[in-house]
Amino acid sequence: MQRIWEIAQAHRQMPGALLPMLHALQDEFRYVPDEAVAVIASTLNLSRAEVHGVISFYHHFRRHAPGRHVVQICRAEACQSMGAAALEAHAKHMLGCDYHETSADNAVTLEPVYCLGNCACGPSMVVDDEVVGRVDTATFDAYLQELRGTTREAS
Repeated sequence: MQRIWEIAQAHRQMPGALLPMLHALQDEFRYVPDEAVAVIASTLNLSRAEVHGVISFYHHFRRHAPGRHVVQICRAEACQSMGAAALEAHAKHMLGCDYHETSADNAVTLEPVYCLGNCACGPSMVVDDEVVGRVDTATFDAYLQELRGTTREAS
């Protein structure tokens, strides 16, 4: 709770402080802890419902800790036209989970993302914070094998 309060205080005077505060919390904890909602609401003189509404509106914000690694697959039109639907079906099958879920071994959380700005190299994905282009099932499988064989933490 102390760290949540420190982050809230550090961002409270910023213009539009809610989003920078939420980003800072997610950067720190890898998700926005439930305990943060009341602290943010009090700090910014908002209702808890208003804070929760912003968290739930933006797909980027997580309410629960992700797996050791986060894989995001682009679902924008350019990537869809290059085979992203097949890639996401393969990813879900290989991980045994759907979007916004984590594999049973807690290695990978799968998330959708709506445009990475890497359109010329679609389909694209982000592995932890690394953008990867021209992803096919073999590329995905190679990354998955690496992620399951290592304990590096996402940044």
